[in-house]
Amino acid sequence: MNIEIVEKADHLKLIEIWEASVRATHDFLAEDDLQELKPLILEQYFDAVDLRCAKNAHGEIQGFCGVHDGNIEMLFISPDARGKGIGAMLAAHAIKEQRASKVDVNEQNEQALGFYQHIGFKVIGRSPVDDQGKPYPLLHMAL
Repeated sequence: MNIEIVEKADHLKLIEIWEASVRATHDFLAEDDLQELKPLILEQYFDAVDLRCAKNAHGEIQGFCGVHDGNIEMLFISPDARGKGIGAMLAAHAIKEQRASKVDVNEQNEQALGFYQHIGFKVIGRSPVDDQGKPYPLLHMAL
């Protein structure tokens, strides 16, 4: 598995991975909210972060991570590649190479919360709504 800088040409593949991953892990998210987020991520959020992706030996993207201002803003793994250490590898790269030390996690996403706690993050705060003002509480975590 190689970690590489994401090219703009990769964004359509990333949004496919994002949607598949969200559908597999964010069962609390309403379909309307998912559809509202999708173009924002593709057209704005990808460009606002330092994006890295994990590619397998065949050059296929298996997951990606975006960091901005020391915060892991996005970390998504293709559902068929989950549980293989790709998320941990991308997170370790974000921490070491991109100087990430913070992350916000949807409170309802117990898998993500457990993942970040497992790699050393601790909850330091909570917001009752997400960044779009939707009723999806966020847990603020830091190393």
